[in-house]
Amino acid sequence: MNTPQVLPRVLTRQVRPRVPAIGSSLFKHLMLILVGVVVAYPFYFMVTSAFKEFFEATAVPPTFFPTSWHPENYAEVWSKQPWARFFANTFFIAGTSVLGEIVIAVLAGYAFAQMNFRGKNVLFALFLATYMMPGEATLIPNFVMMSKAPPGVNPLFPIPRLNLYDTYAAQILPFLASAFSVFLLRQQFLAIPRELRDAALIDGAGHLRFLWSVVLPISVPALVTVAILSFYASWNSFQWPFIITSSEAVRPVQVGLYAFQAEAGSHYHLLMAAASFVVAPIVLLYLVGQRYLVQGVARTGIRG
Repeated sequence: MNTPQVLPRVLTRQVRPRVPAIGSSLFKHLMLILVGVVVAYPFYFMVTSAFKEFFEATAVPPTFFPTSWHPENYAEVWSKQPWARFFANTFFIAGTSVLGEIVIAVLAGYAFAQMNFRGKNVLFALFLATYMMPGEATLIPNFVMMSKAPPGVNPLFPIPRLNLYDTYAAQILPFLASAFSVFLLRQQFLAIPRELRDAALIDGAGHLRFLWSVVLPISVPALVTVAILSFYASWNSFQWPFIITSSEAVRPVQVGLYAFQAEAGSHYHLLMAAASFVVAPIVLLYLVGQRYLVQGVARTGIRG
């Protein structure tokens, strides 16, 4: 006669799904709304003030909505400065800087990520250390190299002079190599499996072919991120163009806005109108490329 087997009793505990606390979720949403208001209000104040008349724009406390709308402020601002020339200069300088920076960052990032050579890590550390150097520290060396050597000066250690003062090239060349862009693309290229590269090399594809056909197509978010950040930095650049230029023919829009500020004085409604169409291209660029910007930063920021 078979005796029944008694199975050991297993104690189980029912796992309840975690429900986020209502208070915690409400607090997060309130904080997000608060931060959004703090960030958006200056932009809203700028745009609405651009449509106000002089006395309303300087009223204390300020009005939340214009009592009367004056779109002619934009026409008045546009007639006081060669804004078309300033915008054309800025688009050319920013576009050229973006293309040059992407080419250099792609090649350097690929070399640091996918190629093996002696001293690679040391060289990358030295290159990355330049990112920690403040831009003000390079103003004088860059200005000396871009300007023309004064006559009769024979220094002990001669510095190459490019004689590019007051030119487009002087506003582009110093910023073609960006340590941050190289680091960002290197992080992206490190995620590409070595087996994929080895298979491409076995099939006869060189490094440039592998870079063009395989690496770049799967790195579009990172490339767009570099392009947006580079364009943003070039568009908002003021200090260096103000120092290295002296004529309206090559000056960018930020320097033109500074010149208009000196002319407009206390006419804040005109200053706000000028500032609003100066920042408009950057806002539109962010709205168009924000999806790629978030993807590029998220994909490259989690890899070591």
